[in-house]
Amino acid sequence: MILYGERNPAPNPRRVRIFVAEKGIDLPETRVNMREREHKSPEHRARNSLGQLPTLVLDDGTAISESVSICRYLEALHPTPALFGATAVEQALIDMWIRRVEFQLMTPVGMFWRHAHPLTAALLTQFKDFGESNRETYGRVCQWLDRDLADGRPHLAGEVYSMADICAQSTVDFAGFTGLELPEDAPNLRAWHARVSARPSAAA
Repeated sequence: MILYGERNPAPNPRRVRIFVAEKGIDLPETRVNMREREHKSPEHRARNSLGQLPTLVLDDGTAISESVSICRYLEALHPTPALFGATAVEQALIDMWIRRVEFQLMTPVGMFWRHAHPLTAALLTQFKDFGESNRETYGRVCQWLDRDLADGRPHLAGEVYSMADICAQSTVDFAGFTGLELPEDAPNLRAWHARVSARPSAAA
């Protein structure tokens, strides 16, 4: 297997690195330099027609893209620890939180990155007012997460660290890189972030 990814702060390749670190899997990553637009090259588009990262190429040539899909494949090969849940309820809750993170949390971060950050200005037509409006949206989502975590559970989907936490962790850290910080008045969310950031896998 070959994992094609990119260094931090790229959030989606980092998801897979964190997952692999939690599993203790030896999976070297081949860098595809996004700043040099290598992910849009014909060579990489042959692996992933959307020209995105990460992409896992299996020994038989099968290419799996989308970070969660890659991690689900690796989970099937290495089922412990169960980062997608060990019971039907855990699996459903983790899936629920992955979708919430991707739709509620990642969307404003992505829109801010695309339309308000100077590093993306040369890549597309920016609508800066729209981009900046996502700063407030991100803040509202963070406040919702803070309220939801007020029940004292240590992780998004319950007692156990999971893929849902990995998705949120990589998103929050990337948001910080773009200039979107966690609100000071979100103690439950900040405590969650401190817990996941203290894990050895956070260095991935």
